[in-house]
Amino acid sequence: GCGNSALSHDLHELGYPDVTSIDFSPACIAAMRARYARCPGLRWAVMDIRALAFPDASFDVVLEKGTLDVLMVEETDPWHVSPQAAAAMRRVLAEVSRVLRPGGCFISITFAQPHFRKPHYAQEAFGWSLRHAACGDGDAAAFHYFLYVMRKGQPLDPRDVALGRRLHQPP
Repeated sequence: GCGNSALSHDLHELGYPDVTSIDFSPACIAAMRARYARCPGLRWAVMDIRALAFPDASFDVVLEKGTLDVLMVEETDPWHVSPQAAAAMRRVLAEVSRVLRPGGCFISITFAQPHFRKPHYAQEAFGWSLRHAACGDGDAAAFHYFLYVMRKGQPLDPRDVALGRRLHQPP
């Protein structure tokens, strides 16, 4: 869900000539098409992240910034995610894995801390490795965000495999 963020345009301006952005809102996509009509390298599509209409292995990079957080917004206990939210997350991540080319990179930017988010990403079925980094101004009291990088075709660390398996065990 690109929303009305300028990120796609910013990437284009930084030299990435071929950027595809999706959102489930037709009004949002229409507004973004109009706003950036002068940038032919930007493509906009109305699409559901749970059922991407792209062919298999069609992207070198998939970037999401807060979109996956929407799947967890109604969860009241981040330590015990509902089966519905876990299934929705798995469905979306399976779609991301499907559209990534071998060697492709999935980048996720979120406020979700590693102990909450890594188990979702660390599924062997997705066929990717997993790394993460905390980002912020260095102040321990500051609100940090997290960058997760998954590389298609590289193995998961055994510790991450164990995290992913814990997600599917009953509480």
